[in-house]
Amino acid sequence: MFSGGSLERFSIFAIGIMPYISASIIVQLASEIVPSLKALKKEGEAGRKVITKYTRYGTVLLAILQSFGVATFVFQQGVVVTNSLEFHISTVVSLVTGTMFLMWLGEQITERGIGNGISLIITAGIAAGIPSGISRLLALTSRGFGLPIAIVIGALLLIYIVVYFESAQRKVPVHYAKRQVGSGVMQGSNTHMPFKLNMAGVIPPIFASSIILFPSTLLSWFGPSDTGGLLHKIAGLLQHGQALYILLFTVAIIFFCYFYTALVFSPKEMAENLKKSGAFVPGIRPGKQTSQYLEQVVLRLTLFGALYITTICLIPEFLTTALNVPFYLGGTSLLILVVVTMDFSTQINSYRMTQQYESLMSGLDMKSLSRK
Repeated sequence: MFSGGSLERFSIFAIGIMPYISASIIVQLASEIVPSLKALKKEGEAGRKVITKYTRYGTVLLAILQSFGVATFVFQQGVVVTNSLEFHISTVVSLVTGTMFLMWLGEQITERGIGNGISLIITAGIAAGIPSGISRLLALTSRGFGLPIAIVIGALLLIYIVVYFESAQRKVPVHYAKRQVGSGVMQGSNTHMPFKLNMAGVIPPIFASSIILFPSTLLSWFGPSDTGGLLHKIAGLLQHGQALYILLFTVAIIFFCYFYTALVFSPKEMAENLKKSGAFVPGIRPGKQTSQYLEQVVLRLTLFGALYITTICLIPEFLTTALNVPFYLGGTSLLILVVVTMDFSTQINSYRMTQQYESLMSGLDMKSLSRK
């Protein structure tokens, strides 16, 4: 789902970027619970660098565990011609190196490129599977054109719904009072604060998928011989379309919607900033009441946003089972693909506007110099 089919090719990127995502989940959860990490979050840029370092260490540890599981699984298939120790060492080193390179590449894209590097890498992996998905869709035409056409129309409808909801905003009006600036008086103005319906973006389904995928993968690795045992029964219940998978997936998405929104938005800090700048929400007293009002607005938006994301991710699950489609249709993949593409397009447009503004200003500077 996330590696673009690299598990089939067993490349050095076979375990993909998932260890980094899992490590990020663990560190972010720990930063809300462990007092020392919570204190680091409040130290600004210096604290963020330390937390990033811990995330990298966690990525290495999880990548080693996951690559060791992959090596054990492959070795048990009887297709390896070298001895166990040599194969395990070479496999672990290769796969961990591949994951660390993807992590480094994602960080470089984030710092020097446009958009979130990790999201773009995941999107590229999903997009790499589109051609094979189209070929499998065309193969369905042998059973008639009704099912392929219905799948295409459904996908286009889901894309439209995602774009519509991702563009939705709740505008909270804000008034600025008259202020004394030097010897003059700055007139008050009216504006608004835009709050997105889905403030958490694609993070909740990514986190939820990785959490469910990780234990089921471990179960399939370490219980291959006991085909009728408890491990295989649990692994079967965590497969796509199963009731337990759908229940855990739904709960995890809703939880991470609230959790990630709480991480990125602080109503108390927002209310303090408004009060310092002389702004207020009409009908709401500045300070504590404004903080409570903004918190209520965000909680309501997060509820509807969580229901929207859950619906988008689960509709393909039900359709795959109901229509008896011979391949998996990923609602999570569709959501990631559309949201990251919209984000990337927005940032490209902002970058172009900045470039045009800079070229315009440089042209004006040249004209003023020539007149002088």
